[in-house]
This record gives sequence, C-alpha cells and structure tokens, in this order.
Amino acid sequence: MGHARRKLTTQFAGHPDKVNLSYNLSMSRNLTIDSSILGAALIGYQHERDEIDAKIKEIRRQIGGQAPQASAPEGEAPTKRVVGAAARKRMAAAQRKRWAEFKKAKEAPAPAKKRRLSAAGRKRIIEATKKRWAEVRAKKAAAEKAARKPAVTKRAAKRSAAKRAPAAVQVQSTS
Repeated sequence: MGHARRKLTTQFAGHPDKVNLSYNLSMSRNLTIDSSILGAALIGYQHERDEIDAKIKEIRRQIGGQAPQASAPEGEAPTKRVVGAAARKRMAAAQRKRWAEFKKAKEAPAPAKKRRLSAAGRKRIIEATKKRWAEVRAKKAAAEKAARKPAVTKRAAKRSAAKRAPAAVQVQSTS
C-alpha cells in the first residue's frame, strides 16, 4: 500500500475545534479501536445531529411552516389524545353504519337459482346416450365375433393343400 495516509476528523461536544488524527493505512491492520475513540466519535455525531436539527427548525420557522412534533424523548411516554364524549358518539355511530353496510353486502349475493332440465331436453339426452351405448355394444360384438372366427394357420393351409394334391396326381396318372 505504500505510505498512504488517511485523516480521521471528529468533533467533540465540549470542543468546537476539530481534532485531526492521522494514521498510516499499512499499520491500520494492527490498530485496535478502543472504546474511548468510539465514544468520542459518538459524541461528535450526536452534536452534528443536534446542529442539523436546529438548522431544520430555523428553516421551517422562516418559511412559516409549523415544525412537526418530534417523538417523545427517551424515557417519557407520548401524550394521549383526548376525545370528547360527543366525538366518541359520532365515531360509534359511524362504526355501526360501516358494520351495517358490511353485513348487508355480505348477505346480498344470494345463491343463483338452480337450473332445471326440461322434459324434452332430458328425453334428447336419454336417446343420445342409448344410441352411443348401442354403438359401443355393436363394436364389442363385432370384435368378439372376429375373435371367435378361426384364423387360417400355416398348418391348416398345408393340410388342405396335401388333401388336394393326391387327387390331382391320380388324375394325371390315369390318362
């Protein structure tokens, strides 16, 4: 890394002047940061934050805007909002009205009326079903009939050829 140096600048709350700390980057691996350095850095950052908050408030005051309420400081409970009796009654009435609308909307979509099949439609469906089943049964019967019909095998073909051959030989020998 060579002789590179880095400056660490921080401000302390009690000391407005800056403190410059320089250290060699090649030695930074061996440098241990103790809690006093971290504490000083924390104090400096808090001081900077307070200065920035003060400047923001001043700018808001100058532009006429009301500064937003900051969250309650640590350890203090936030102030509760006080609602009068009349306001509570109005809120309760509004809530009852919202619930009534919600319940009404929930009940509104009644289930659709179930469709009924006419007698003529039912009859057409029955006829079409019977026709389809008749076709299925006809195909099945044709397949069974084809399976029962004996298939001509090579052996059966040879037997029939052998029976016919001697008769042909006898006819030739007599002439």
